[in-house]
Amino acid sequence: MQEQPESPFAPGLTARIELTVTDADTAQAVGSGDVPVLGTPRVLALAEAATVAATAIRMPPDSTTVGVRVELEHRAATPVGRTVTAGARLAKVDGRRLLFEVTVTDGDEVVAEGRVERVLVDRRRFVERASRAS
Repeated sequence: MQEQPESPFAPGLTARIELTVTDADTAQAVGSGDVPVLGTPRVLALAEAATVAATAIRMPPDSTTVGVRVELEHRAATPVGRTVTAGARLAKVDGRRLLFEVTVTDGDEVVAEGRVERVLVDRRRFVERASRAS
């Protein structure tokens, strides 16, 4: 049985990202609804950005992570002009798989929470494979 190389990441890594909601971030603008509040795709993108930021300082050269699974509950509407904060915490490392717990807040209110799973990959090989697939 081949041993997995030791991961450069350990549970507990965290990062926070802020976004002040603009018209471009609304459900109307991103096509996920017809209301002028923060759209779920933007909430997810913000949460994913926090997971990427959490691994950035320990990322091995020529590597990156890619998202493979998301579970997100978008609980509250956020109007244009409000600032939301996405936080990510690396909860589990399983070889190349990284499981993050994510929370998006507007002040003290939880706007969304869930989990994002990412996988550590060789950047060049990943891009080459994706190019061949199309």
